[in-house]
Amino acid sequence: MTDATVTLPVSTLKDEADKIFARKRLKNFGIPGLILAYLVYVFFAFDVPGLADRMRLDNAATLVSDSYSYKTQVTRDNRSGDITVAKEGERKGAYPEGMTPDWVEMTDEGAVVDLPDGHRVLFGPDNSAVYLHPTFGEITAQVSRTDGVTLSLPEADLPDWISYSKARLDIRTDAGRLTMTRSKTEVFRYFFGWELFWFTLDSPYHNKSVFQIVFGPQLDETRSNITGAVQDFWNNAMWRHKDVVWALGETVLMAFLGTMGAAMIALPLAFIAAKNFTPLRLARQVARRFFDFVRGVDALIWTIVLSRAFGPGPLTGALAILITDSGSFGKLFSEALENVDEKQIEGVASTGAKPLQRYRFGVIPQIMPILLSQILYFLESNTRSATIIGAITGGGIGLLITQAIQTQKDWEEVSYYIVLVILMVIAMDWFSGWLRGKLIGRKD
Repeated sequence: MTDATVTLPVSTLKDEADKIFARKRLKNFGIPGLILAYLVYVFFAFDVPGLADRMRLDNAATLVSDSYSYKTQVTRDNRSGDITVAKEGERKGAYPEGMTPDWVEMTDEGAVVDLPDGHRVLFGPDNSAVYLHPTFGEITAQVSRTDGVTLSLPEADLPDWISYSKARLDIRTDAGRLTMTRSKTEVFRYFFGWELFWFTLDSPYHNKSVFQIVFGPQLDETRSNITGAVQDFWNNAMWRHKDVVWALGETVLMAFLGTMGAAMIALPLAFIAAKNFTPLRLARQVARRFFDFVRGVDALIWTIVLSRAFGPGPLTGALAILITDSGSFGKLFSEALENVDEKQIEGVASTGAKPLQRYRFGVIPQIMPILLSQILYFLESNTRSATIIGAITGGGIGLLITQAIQTQKDWEEVSYYIVLVILMVIAMDWFSGWLRGKLIGRKD
């Protein structure tokens, strides 16, 4: 018997080659073309060209400046005529009577507020105010119940740094800001830094240096300087350091409870999902679909659902993390179990060990490095996630960030909280690395 060799015509081979090259060209040019077409659709569907019209760079600049500076407000109540000076406009930061800053002078008619670069604001009688601009000139405004806010300018055209209507006047310059409504007239002067971060105005340690506190005379008859300084800093009514530390603790606790609880639930279920430990296909599929379900729904969705069931609080956030991570851990642990060395299990079984003992001494030591590594990584990641979850459930540092953002007033507090979150994540990263090295070991 001889082997028969089939020879195809040259034209047939050429046609087959042309088809192969055509498919490759379609694949190489068609897929990028589809992606480009989708990006063009997104460009117009999301109205990217309209971004320029929607941008509010002035508001963005104010927000950025507020994150690293504070403002002192001089406020006149247009109904009573009372004038107050307060940092950030808060009652907790109000200057006591007779203790106004040197750039504010109280007069019989009102007050004189000196701003940088020769700018000045005069509070006059009959709810009037004059903004003295060194180059533009004198801007006079007055408010009344019948006419609202009236404005007098040295020029006919309204400059872009003045926003005016009968209900509100807003003058914004690099030196400061003046706003006037029917109820009040306010002047804002900005300063660099986070004022009153250490001590409020009513503390005897305000504006005192570390040297004066540690080595100087006793400033409070009832307390030593160091004890009093620590107490006043801890109970600072403006920055609420005590509440912030407690909120950070709640955030870490949410991440810890959710991560560890998920690991304890997922480990026994992972044995059911692993095909080398559960020969019953139906049981494996049920376990795997359960993992897909709980991790397929994002933790934020679980947070909203659980908050309706259990109410807001840190425990709700911990449960949301627990549910989502149970699915993630179950998938990871089951895959690790399917790759264990059967010889080690057989060696333990040869000693007469029972099934639970085989798992304890033949399986767990093999997968323990993977389990610990994954758990510590998720703990570090959930520390960040707990911040967002806390903003929804009303717990942890996320709640404080949400409150500070919603007020749209104290963005330096938002910066403070964000810095603390970053430091918390860095600390958790260092701690998880150190603990991983202690439990698993390090490679030189």
